[in-house]
Amino acid sequence: MKRRALLLALPMTAGLAGCGSLLPDRPYVETLRFPFTALRSGPPAGSGRRILLVRLMRAAPGMETRGLRSIRPDGTEDVDFYAEWTAPPAELAEESLRRWLSASGLFGAVVAQGTRARADFTLECELTTLVADLGRHEARAGLSAVLMRDVNGESRLVRQLAVTGRAPLPTPAEGQSLPAATLAAGMNAAFGAALGALENGLAPFVR
Repeated sequence: MKRRALLLALPMTAGLAGCGSLLPDRPYVETLRFPFTALRSGPPAGSGRRILLVRLMRAAPGMETRGLRSIRPDGTEDVDFYAEWTAPPAELAEESLRRWLSASGLFGAVVAQGTRARADFTLECELTTLVADLGRHEARAGLSAVLMRDVNGESRLVRQLAVTGRAPLPTPAEGQSLPAATLAAGMNAAFGAALGALENGLAPFVR
């Protein structure tokens, strides 16, 4: 009985193996990964002495994915899962934020969460926007921030602000689309503009 069941199963197995050859070959698509960083250029804006603590940056809804986000000319949104940032964008944005503010000279030191240093100011941020708007030919990056100051062991609100940076995107040739590298470069430039606006917004309150 076992031998008979085995013989009956052989044609079915052979048929399934033959079906595999009918499946179309799927080409391998390599995932492109891009850094997300903004480096401050130019001389320091001040020579502060106080210590700023930058807490972990939050990601607004939709900002936690690594795929590059774009808005098509018809207004619909697209996330490219074959072109992505090297890490979740909020994590990369936080690192860039610390480096930017450290280079600004507004503070004596800019430290991360978990430090033993006693901070004079605390900054909480959320990445609210990071997108390439193809209809408007621009990339946008946005942050919301809350600056607090430690007074006798209590945190007091100093400044709350929202900033948006923009950078132009080239117009593609007719029938063509912009390369992922161009979109990533535009969003990096937009984020740099957002950090510059954040620095200007904080400057009057930390001196």
